[in-house]
Amino acid sequence: MEVLANAFSQGGIWMYAIAAVHVVTIAIIAERIFALYVQRSVNQRRISRNFEQDIQRGQLDKTITKAQSVSKSQPIAAVVSAGAQAARDLGGRDEIQARMDEVLTVENSRLQKRTGFLAMFGNVATLLGLLGTIIGLIQAFASIANVDAAQKAVMLTQGVSLAMNTTAYGLIVAIPALIMHSILMNRSRKLQDDLNQSAFRVFNLLNFNFEAVNLKPRRPKRAANEVNA
Repeated sequence: MEVLANAFSQGGIWMYAIAAVHVVTIAIIAERIFALYVQRSVNQRRISRNFEQDIQRGQLDKTITKAQSVSKSQPIAAVVSAGAQAARDLGGRDEIQARMDEVLTVENSRLQKRTGFLAMFGNVATLLGLLGTIIGLIQAFASIANVDAAQKAVMLTQGVSLAMNTTAYGLIVAIPALIMHSILMNRSRKLQDDLNQSAFRVFNLLNFNFEAVNLKPRRPKRAANEVNA
C-alpha cells in the first residue's frame, strides 16, 4: 500500500484525473449489475404465459388488472397492459402494435442506459495515462538539461519510472471497464430478446382474438329512384 500511495502521489495531477474516472466507472458497473442481474431476469416469456388464458377468454379487464399488479421490475407486464387496453378500446392491429411498441421502446432503452459510458471512460482513462506519461517524460528530460552527467542517468530513470505510473493506472482502470462493457451489453441484448419475443407472443394473441370495430356505421345507400324523387 505504501508503494501504491507513493506512486499515486508522484504521478501528478493526471493520477487524480484517472482516479475520478475510476470512481465513475465503478459506480456505473455496480448500478448496471444491480439493474441487469438483480432486478431483471430472463423470465419474461414465463411471466407472459400468466396472461394468455385471460386474453384467449376475452377477459381483458382482468388481464389489465393482473398486469398492473405485477412488479415494475417485470417490463412485460407494462407491455401486456398497453396492448390489452388498446384491444379493449376496440383498437385494431395497428393501434395494438403502436401502443405495445411505445412501451417496448422505453423498456429497451432502460436496459442499455449508461452502459455505453463504460467504453468511453475506458478510452479516456487510457488517454489520460498516455498524456501523463508524455508530460512526465517532457519534464524528466527538461530537468536533466542543467545537471552533471553523472546525475543525468539517475534523474532520467526516476522521471521515466514516475511517468509510467500514469500509464499503468490508466490501464488498470480501462481494462475492467471495457470488459464489463462487453459483459453488460451482452446481458442487455439477452434481456431485450427475451422481452421482445414475449411481447410478440402477446401481440399475436391479441391480434388473433380481437378485431377493430367500426364505431361509425355507414349510412345505407338510398335507392336511385328515391334520390330522383
